[in-house]
Amino acid sequence: MTGEAVLVVDDESGIRSTITEILSDEGYVVQTAADASEARECYASGDLNLVLLDIWMPDMDGITLLKHWAEAGSLKCPVVVMSGHGSVETAIEATRLGAFDYIEKPLSLAQLLRTVEAALAHQPEIAPVLKAQTKPAVAPETPLGKSPVIEAARHQAREIAELGMPVLITGETGSGRDMFAHYIHASGSKSDQPFVRVSGSSLTDDNAFDQLVGMANSQVDEPGLLQQAQGGTLCISELQDLSPKAQSLLLSFIEQLSFTRPGKATPEPLDVRFIATVQPHIGAGVRADVLAAMGVLQLSVPPLRDYNEDVPAMLSHCAAELIDQENLHYRRFSMAAQNRLRNYPWPGNLRELKNLVRHLLAIDGPEEISVQEVEASLRPPSGGSEPLVKQDLLALPMREAREHFERAYLTQQLALCGGSVGKLAQRVGMERTHLYRKLRALKVDFR
Repeated sequence: MTGEAVLVVDDESGIRSTITEILSDEGYVVQTAADASEARECYASGDLNLVLLDIWMPDMDGITLLKHWAEAGSLKCPVVVMSGHGSVETAIEATRLGAFDYIEKPLSLAQLLRTVEAALAHQPEIAPVLKAQTKPAVAPETPLGKSPVIEAARHQAREIAELGMPVLITGETGSGRDMFAHYIHASGSKSDQPFVRVSGSSLTDDNAFDQLVGMANSQVDEPGLLQQAQGGTLCISELQDLSPKAQSLLLSFIEQLSFTRPGKATPEPLDVRFIATVQPHIGAGVRADVLAAMGVLQLSVPPLRDYNEDVPAMLSHCAAELIDQENLHYRRFSMAAQNRLRNYPWPGNLRELKNLVRHLLAIDGPEEISVQEVEASLRPPSGGSEPLVKQDLLALPMREAREHFERAYLTQQLALCGGSVGKLAQRVGMERTHLYRKLRALKVDFR
């Protein structure tokens, strides 16, 4: 006889009776609760070794109850979550909050006993494990995704991390270029050294020297970005926004690998790795010699639409992170909603995904986010033109049908790009000047 105490929480009396009978036969001392209120009383009053917790209950769902226990720091024993209508998203949320495991109904006798035994075997380690699980499972600087395209980018970033040369990271706005810069730093041998990030637009002709090298006078000795990043990494976000003087200074530091601090006569060695992010099509924004110096190693960050199979997992991760960090409502995406977002083109990439999730969690709506709610929150198409699939283009002459299609196509693509003709040019693969002419000819309002 084991004598270990197990609390079974389920609103279905038949399931409570079945589990009680099975576990009692195995020598466990079983208590039962029909709802969250009873579960709280049992949990607070008794010395329990394990809780089997149902997700769907009338007064409070199991995830919310688990969250309350975790936030109060009172997870004093392993919790195994049970559900007959669960999803991968629910399992991720449960384990993030500290659940030991997740099992689906109908319960298999062998699986139930195996899970109970495994949970009780880990009893001595439960406190440190739960402490770790209340934090995000993935470090913020780690790019998420399991698809081949994002794994290839991560692999390339890890290879780059072993080298100390300058790195140029290209990618669309919101695609995670700064995150990859941090990932390169964190994956290298100097991950314990400083990582300093500065926006290119903040380095102007007037302040670039003081910002990079520092300032010194009789009252203050303020270190510059180079000194702050010494031994580590200096990341310049949006290289194309650097002023001409800042570009000249950056080039000299890369080539000379030294700098002279204010008030000093002799230069000192510069032990800084330079990383810069830049838009895919920067035009004449950056001097060719600066690009050549910064682009010794290059990494292209893929847009989210190139690995959209990872969107469902990203939605779950982002929701869990925002619930934890910003105390937003717990809500989960229905399968239909996940499928809709998996097929959405994401013109704003990861940034747009996070903003969408934040918006939906901030609304105190039903626990399950429907596809209709998602649809209403996505960027609305402009112009009110009829969807292409409903237009009988075959009834029109070829030239008129082509113009009709191009107008509708460009109008809807422009809406997905937030009205930006620059993004539209990248998205549809047209040179910007030609695209402007095309929009005017088709009478598409792009202003």
